[in-house]
Amino acid sequence: MSLNTAEGNFEYVIWSNEYLDWADWQEAFDGEFDHCSDEEKYRLMSNLNNDYLEDDRNEMNVCVGSPIIIIADIGKWDGRHTGYREIESGCLKDCLYTELDGVTWYVDNKGDFRMDGYHHDGHNYYLYRRYRDGVSSEDIEDFQCKILDHTLTEEDIDRVTVRLGDDIAKIYGFTLPDQAKNNHERSDAR
Repeated sequence: MSLNTAEGNFEYVIWSNEYLDWADWQEAFDGEFDHCSDEEKYRLMSNLNNDYLEDDRNEMNVCVGSPIIIIADIGKWDGRHTGYREIESGCLKDCLYTELDGVTWYVDNKGDFRMDGYHHDGHNYYLYRRYRDGVSSEDIEDFQCKILDHTLTEEDIDRVTVRLGDDIAKIYGFTLPDQAKNNHERSDAR
């Protein structure tokens, strides 16, 4: 299973430090810095954008009730690798940290919370999900083994975890295309 996302898969961008363009940002500075060098403009945009990331962390200071698992497709110098990491706090804001050079966190058109990022060796793709209520520790261990064994399927993901886009949509006030359907499925699965 590949976590690579296709172009146009962004439904709602939470935060990104990719493709900062002065034309998109100059209004925020009231034309005050139009005379500055491109390097200075980029620094100004980056600083303000980083302030917005801190604002998003504050907005997403919401716990989802169980640990969050990050399912990762990692690009390294020696090829692609899969892995996972858990965010024990179950707090959405703890998803918004990275050491990558460029990132975009977003909710995709299926309601999944994702991060696409790049670094000097390649691209990483993360899928963030939370464990379903009542899932057994054996099911979680089997799920984690499937990630590492490259045998994880969409059915495994849906059986053991729940998408986070619905929680994020509540925070930011947007609606996902199949949000009502997914909420019904979530209540049936519990």
